[in-house]
Amino acid sequence: MLKRKIQQTLKEYFKSDRNKILIVDGARQVGKSYIIRHEGRANFSNYVEINMIDDRDGKRIFADVSGVEDFYIRLSTVAGRKLGTKDNTLVFLDEIQAYPRMLTLLKFLCDDGRFTYIVSGSLLGITMHKTLSIPGGRIQTEHLYPLDFEEFLWANGVGDDAIANMRARFLNRQSADDFMHRHMLDLFKTFLLIGGLPQAVNTYLDTQNIYRVRKVHEEIHNLYKEDASQYSMEEKLQIRRIYDLIPSNMENRKKRLRFNEVEDKRGKASRDYEDDIEYLISSGVALEVRAISNPTFPLISSAKKNLLKLYLNDVGLLSYVLFNDNVMAVKDDRVSVNLGAVYETVVASELRTHGHHLFYYDNKQKGEVDFLIDDYDSLAVLPIEVKSGKDYSLHRALDRFVNNPDYKIKSAIVLANEGNTRTENNITYLPIYYVMFM
Repeated sequence: MLKRKIQQTLKEYFKSDRNKILIVDGARQVGKSYIIRHEGRANFSNYVEINMIDDRDGKRIFADVSGVEDFYIRLSTVAGRKLGTKDNTLVFLDEIQAYPRMLTLLKFLCDDGRFTYIVSGSLLGITMHKTLSIPGGRIQTEHLYPLDFEEFLWANGVGDDAIANMRARFLNRQSADDFMHRHMLDLFKTFLLIGGLPQAVNTYLDTQNIYRVRKVHEEIHNLYKEDASQYSMEEKLQIRRIYDLIPSNMENRKKRLRFNEVEDKRGKASRDYEDDIEYLISSGVALEVRAISNPTFPLISSAKKNLLKLYLNDVGLLSYVLFNDNVMAVKDDRVSVNLGAVYETVVASELRTHGHHLFYYDNKQKGEVDFLIDDYDSLAVLPIEVKSGKDYSLHRALDRFVNNPDYKIKSAIVLANEGNTRTENNITYLPIYYVMFM
């Protein structure tokens, strides 16, 4: 079984007074149901799981629940013998977005306190966005992403002591030793190919067969596009078109979404596709990075909505789209192959998984910086430049950004394949895999 960081969150929730209902949100195929099932069965003698999509498409027992007592009666028809008390009974309501009204019912189930509840959903971000009555004070929401690089290291047998040693070196701005650097860089490049979707990672660990891993990527990539089927044909086609454009946009110099290309019509703007973009972001299959032209802390105060980058939620999906079965494109650092989009995608997913909201710097006169995040320790903006090639020390836009007195930048980071950690002119050069500690 793959070790996930959210396991600790679940264990802490189960040990708490559980006066809120825990909701685990995230894209499909990131491992929500599996990890909840595993921890639920390990911590409760009575475990009940109801998949609302299966119910909706089958017996429809919970289709028109009218209240708490009605819910309990229906629950007892499928799990009566497994229902005890709050301390020994966990009820897992999976894919709750199938019945949006159930989200409102959570408030009353929480207040009644008869059992412990945990809720999950794959398109839950969209459902909650459209549901008028969300029990705000009674829910705790956690978002699950694909495996991050540290979790990928666990899956590949890298021990906690080795990771702790690297974390200490990162905090002290020290390089890893030569052996560890080569080993980490090799695993990082493997991560670029495999990504963090649990089925892809397990397939890789079981078979070491990139063709079989790519078949998993193909299935999930198609699944993400098909999930838009709940919308009208026009909206579905626009969502799929925007999703399909993400890899090609990453290959452009500016990398941001170009709205004229969605329907091949001039004059289109972000406002024409707000709902389509919101679907991709809220469903978890795309990550948004918003533009900043005049950075101030906190960054959200100066973000622009109309200049937007979208990244796929998993770097394995991107490397599948770009390179298919050709692993040498990533493993060998071929000069003819531009890996910039792949490196930026993995950094975006790592930063977002670790809780950062993502922004980038865009200024017509001064250039562009890949990522900006809020540095809450120094109450300043932290710029991050990502380099996939050997020219990692060349970054004119970043230099101008750091040296602009109006921005009050205290430090900056360049992430690259180079193992030598050093700081020059307030810019710290770090090996790319250190992003797992940010």
